[in-house]
Amino acid sequence: MKIHSGIKLSELNELINGKVIGNADGLVTGINEIHRVEVGDLTFVDHPKYYDKALNSAASFILINKEVVAPAGKGLIFTDDPFRDYVYLTRRFMPFVPSASAIDPSATIGKGTILQPNVAIGPEVVIGKNCIIHSGVVIYDHSVIGDNVILHANTVIGSDAFYFKRRPEFYEKMHSCGRVVIHDHVEIGACCTIDRGVSSDTIIGKGTKLDNHVHVGHDTVIGKNCLFAAHVGIAGCVNIEDEVIFWGQVGCQKDLTVGKGAIVYGQSGISKSLKGGLVYFGSPAKEAREKMKEMALVSRLPELFSKIK
Repeated sequence: MKIHSGIKLSELNELINGKVIGNADGLVTGINEIHRVEVGDLTFVDHPKYYDKALNSAASFILINKEVVAPAGKGLIFTDDPFRDYVYLTRRFMPFVPSASAIDPSATIGKGTILQPNVAIGPEVVIGKNCIIHSGVVIYDHSVIGDNVILHANTVIGSDAFYFKRRPEFYEKMHSCGRVVIHDHVEIGACCTIDRGVSSDTIIGKGTKLDNHVHVGHDTVIGKNCLFAAHVGIAGCVNIEDEVIFWGQVGCQKDLTVGKGAIVYGQSGISKSLKGGLVYFGSPAKEAREKMKEMALVSRLPELFSKIK
């Protein structure tokens, strides 16, 4: 999320009573979790495993629970609970605003767009021209939808990220303050769920088509002209390049990249990044020919064991 007017790190620290280390006068222009940070952003880290990643990231400012020397040009805030303070700050700069009606008056809807009965559109939503939004669709606040987009019945755009921190007695929710951005000529089937970014954008590229019952997790970026069949599930922070095809029930792990033109056969599980231009199958997904050979060999194991006996 962006803080459009910006705020000095020292002034932001007054809201959470931490200890500033390094560039106290630096201007914080955004708040972002580690996977999508940019220069000017504040992020957080609360586990030793990720200290180096955060300190060496593009983020200019970091909430951290260890007193360390700030890298050159960066500003740190030492606090006993960075997650707690990060959530507090995101809620302060982007609080939840209830809709005034089923179609919020602040929403912008382009010429020629059709809204079927029982559509719900939240505050500050932008919808382009010549779209069809079918009955039961819910579009959360700040979502952006391009021209010539079709959203089928009961699809939800902009629901919260599935992101929680485990505490000793409960799960603490990460406040989702990102958006969903859907480009032109996208079609999304019935009963799909597209989660908003935690603090950045979930993006669906121009011309991409989703079948029914597809889930796209927070901060995932999908390229142009992709095709996803029913029951595909994509975790958060995935980068899917142009012209990728996922057939039915493909599952994709978080924080990886699927290269341009990759095809993944149905019921496969993607556990690591895949190169583009190849066909994959299995769980974990491998090149389809290699996986088929493996399966053929495994099917012969009973025969081979019987010979050993």
